[in-house]
Amino acid sequence: MTLSPADTAAYLRRLRVEHPGPPSAEGLRALHAAHVERVAYEVLDIQLGRPTSIDPLQSARRIVHDRRGGYCYHLNGALSLLLEALGYDVVWHRAGVQNISEPEPPGPDRANHLALTVHGLPADACPSGNWLADAGLGDALHEPLALQEGHHTQGPMTFGLRPSRVEPGGWRFDHDPAGSFAGMDFRAARATTADFVARHEYLSTSPESGFVRTCAVQRRHAGGVDALSGRVLRLANQPPRTLETQDDWCGALRDVFDLPLHDVDADARDALWCRVSGAHETWLSARAAS
Repeated sequence: MTLSPADTAAYLRRLRVEHPGPPSAEGLRALHAAHVERVAYEVLDIQLGRPTSIDPLQSARRIVHDRRGGYCYHLNGALSLLLEALGYDVVWHRAGVQNISEPEPPGPDRANHLALTVHGLPADACPSGNWLADAGLGDALHEPLALQEGHHTQGPMTFGLRPSRVEPGGWRFDHDPAGSFAGMDFRAARATTADFVARHEYLSTSPESGFVRTCAVQRRHAGGVDALSGRVLRLANQPPRTLETQDDWCGALRDVFDLPLHDVDADARDALWCRVSGAHETWLSARAAS
């Protein structure tokens, strides 16, 4: 499964980057930063009741041709194809994200996250040449991290990497304390699409899934994170703002997150706004009662 030269060129145009040339640490940084800045982390299709495939080629085509995003399986799956088409050595890993409410890491058996590592790119900051590249963590990485124990600062956030204590031979990513989750552990072994199919179905359809309960959109950039949770828009370094109308909400998707929703017709947009507004009112009621 590979991207054609035409699709690779179209993907680079979508990211608004020039061909980076032979694989390099600098090229990887540029591609990673462009991806998280211009391809949103979003679960709109789940909210629309039309879960998508996690086939990486289909994910890449949605990103390039439909100007859409996705969550980790889509974003990292597509990014891996682009990197491979450009000559990078990329490995998929089964991973488990620990939510803030969880006292202990679930470990990679949960498989609620696809992590990527990229190899063979030594640099002063990374003598081993091994990197964690992850465009699917929403409000986390802006650039790849050298896969070595230590702390890493990117803009207003500081992350940690260390050996996992729940996955022998694996790694633990610790999110910044201000982040939306606690951390992520990933397995050293190579994973495939089959490792994530069952969890994708759960995340896309279960009433218990956070993606089903809440319409979430995020975009990472050098200055921090822009996020839309339901009708609440939080731009980096600005106070949160509730979007009062459907036009304002769709305008934020278009202008902040580069999601014009060309593939969503007027009736579906109305239904999406109705669902998001209903969830927002439920959230307000629960907050008032607490």
